[in-house]
Amino acid sequence: MLLWIVGGFVILLLSGGGYLLMMYMNLTDTVEMMHEPIERELSDMREKPIVFKEYDPFSVLVLGVDERENDSGRSDTMIVLAVNPVLKSTKMVSIPRDTFTEIEGKGVKDKINHAYAFGGIEMAMKSVEHLLDIPIDYVVQVNMESFKEIVDAVGGITVNNMLNFKVGDESFQKGQLSLTGEEALTFVRMRYEDPRGDFGRQDRQKLVIQAILKQGASVNSLLNYKSIFSAIGTNVKTNMTFEEMIDVQANYRDSVNSIDQIYINEGHGKMINDIWYYIMNDDELVRTQNELKTHLEL
Repeated sequence: MLLWIVGGFVILLLSGGGYLLMMYMNLTDTVEMMHEPIERELSDMREKPIVFKEYDPFSVLVLGVDERENDSGRSDTMIVLAVNPVLKSTKMVSIPRDTFTEIEGKGVKDKINHAYAFGGIEMAMKSVEHLLDIPIDYVVQVNMESFKEIVDAVGGITVNNMLNFKVGDESFQKGQLSLTGEEALTFVRMRYEDPRGDFGRQDRQKLVIQAILKQGASVNSLLNYKSIFSAIGTNVKTNMTFEEMIDVQANYRDSVNSIDQIYINEGHGKMINDIWYYIMNDDELVRTQNELKTHLEL
């Protein structure tokens, strides 16, 4: 998660001298650009706020937003992270974007990725809470079109590709691949060439997120901090504050080293009013809810 990259820079810079102090000042400007408060202070599913210094487990919704001209855009990617610092692990689940569910605050059932288009970040958060039956504590919104700038800023990424495929003139061979930002964007967006459809696409999204985390924490990325700060500040928004990022990095840093993926793939497609939807398997949904609740100690 990009918040770990930012937090990692914070810890390094707080211990440094003049050059690092200059970097620290640039970082605070970046975080100020990223920070976007939301109306609610606490999820309706929480009785009290998260306290990072007490090692409370917390959740994050990552929204990859496909912004379009004269359109509010849609959440092309919806990933939920449940972070537990005591277990030193993170549960990660990618929600199929065509999932048929209640759009909280709209009073209709529709594809879950339409929640963002209808009511922005907060409607997306509430709809995911309703679907997974867990509180969503924080949100990170990433502009998918400019996502490539973040990949290029960290010097490119390396992923282990599980499928041979071609998109236009670009070929992606099975095995270890080094990707530029433009290539990474094509890599995560491909869906129709994958026999697993949106599920294969979700796996590639997770691979790229983990690769950015790994590369962003490297020494080379520290030396290239201006490009990284610029890319993150311009393309990432979050309700997490600067102080909270520091606390997360200080108390939760080991949690990102073990990411356990939860797969949602037992549902089926269905045409409703001539529109294709993904209908979740009820038993699988309950298992997913319970696994996340257990990890969040709810």
